[in-house]
Amino acid sequence: MSVFKEITAEIRQNIMNGTLKVGDSLPSVRSMSKRWGCAPGTVQRAYRELTLQGLISTQVGQGTRVASPAVTQTTLRRATLVNRVEAFLLEMMAAGYTPKETEEATRDVLARWQSRFGDPEAPPKKLLRFVGSHDPIISLIDGRFPDLAPDYELSVTFVGSMGGLMALARQGADIAGCHLWDADSNCYNEPFITRMLPGRRVAMLTLAHRRLGLIVFPGNPLQIHDLPDLTKPNIRFINRQTGAGTRLWLDMRCQQLGVNPAFIQGYEEEVKTHLQVAGAVAEGQADVGLGVEAAALAYGLDFVLQTTERYDLVITEEAWAMPGVQTLVQWLKSAEAHKAITDLGGYDITETGQMVWVN
Repeated sequence: MSVFKEITAEIRQNIMNGTLKVGDSLPSVRSMSKRWGCAPGTVQRAYRELTLQGLISTQVGQGTRVASPAVTQTTLRRATLVNRVEAFLLEMMAAGYTPKETEEATRDVLARWQSRFGDPEAPPKKLLRFVGSHDPIISLIDGRFPDLAPDYELSVTFVGSMGGLMALARQGADIAGCHLWDADSNCYNEPFITRMLPGRRVAMLTLAHRRLGLIVFPGNPLQIHDLPDLTKPNIRFINRQTGAGTRLWLDMRCQQLGVNPAFIQGYEEEVKTHLQVAGAVAEGQADVGLGVEAAALAYGLDFVLQTTERYDLVITEEAWAMPGVQTLVQWLKSAEAHKAITDLGGYDITETGQMVWVN
């Protein structure tokens, strides 16, 4: 493991287990670089990654500290808006509209509705916090949630599967999105839930089984078929961030196949969602990335299957009792939801809506 990853993992773990609490100061970049025997830039990169995950924040004159609930709430609010826009754009692209057409139509609607936006008399909504791994189904749910549960506001933040479980451990989330593969047991999610949430009773609700693979240009002109092909000369790869379930699967499979990530050009180039992976390939910024088939289909790209994985919603016992959550559960079991998920492409809905209690 690189020094950057070790620093990030140690601080994340200390926040998760309570060794570092909200408001606690982190060591300066200089002192951390001396402790780890690395360049200051390595520490700065680790701090940036943790900041993007909403775990720490830096303020002038106050140094770097474990993020306060107020900072985290601001991050969640911004992320919720971005993800709802993404859900709408994904739906429009699936219907055949281009991003430019969608942008122009949105401008027209905003111009007509600007004077009527918002209702200061409306009662406050109950907040339901989702933190975890990206999946287009989550964006789909986010876009429909105001109609499904009008009394609730769904806050969506994509920080990867590990980040989602850590948010549950810190009581910073109600629902975590998770697709973590345990190589020893060859199963998904439950081993990690048991280790990271000991004694916490949570519901594990299956969202879907999804196809994960290599996203490439139409026609696959560079003939990229499996992970060893990523080490070919001049193949540019785009990766997911550390802590993402997709990244964890990739790292483990590379180790099993004897593929050295040091020989994968672009391995350190990271994005946070499957749609960003597909977008980078579509725009020519990369030749290949690892992502779900639904993202490849959304951008009209080719897809080379590598595995099928289970994506679960991990829900606290308290949140499970909320009427808004139960409405979501019932919707996932409905024919309407099954059709909407199937229309995205790349999903098996056989177990969608099934739930088991863990711990």
